[in-house]
Amino acid sequence: MAFDVEQVKQDLVKWLRDWFEANGKGCNAVIGISGGKDSSVTAALCVEALGRERVLGVLMPNGVQADIDDAKALVQFLGIRHYIVNIKEGYDGIVNALFFSGIQFSNQARINLAPRLRMSTLYAVSQSENGRVINTCNLSEDWVGYSTRYGDSVGDVCPLGKLTVAEVKELGTALGLPDSLVHKVPSDGLCGKTDEDNLGFTYAVLDRYIRTGEIDDPETKALIDRKHKANLFKLELMQTYQYDGPIKADR
Repeated sequence: MAFDVEQVKQDLVKWLRDWFEANGKGCNAVIGISGGKDSSVTAALCVEALGRERVLGVLMPNGVQADIDDAKALVQFLGIRHYIVNIKEGYDGIVNALFFSGIQFSNQARINLAPRLRMSTLYAVSQSENGRVINTCNLSEDWVGYSTRYGDSVGDVCPLGKLTVAEVKELGTALGLPDSLVHKVPSDGLCGKTDEDNLGFTYAVLDRYIRTGEIDDPETKALIDRKHKANLFKLELMQTYQYDGPIKADR
């Protein structure tokens, strides 16, 4: 099935309006703005759905962010309110507290700490600004677990979660976003590598495999399948032990 970007755009805008009507009537959309395609497209969709006065961008550098000008350009382009909340002091405080507690702080835990602090920051802003936190993950990243659990993987609503990277780019163009943001080389913003360096394959290969099942290299297929299986838990609700005791309260 061909990707009808105009229809998807219209459907997403309506879907967001309906969701806010049911789950946050009059609330603001609160979005972490990184300057990449996903947060840019998400913010632009929310502007279309709610109007720029109800969209709030939050820029969250951890000390110095080399590409923060891209994030500033996005909020200026859309004309939305924004805050800059530097998380470095909080990040350093936790790192130091862990060190003095005697915990052997792993490199992966260190990498994932920043996105978890950013999500806490987004919810602090959201609760202070009558908001709902908008998740910015896409299908391609979610497929291989390329997100931080309880960091960028969560939110109150997720508009892009069923769209591949290629489709998000098409949507960004349809929304009139600058090419410099839509086609910016994606990086994790955590360890200085591009997404594709970290993954070991390109998004083009991944997107084709997701949508058609076709892939040329058996080793890449095995790698994608392994990542997908290992990270499925990130997309599921927390499992709860099912005790069948009586419940008398009204529901």
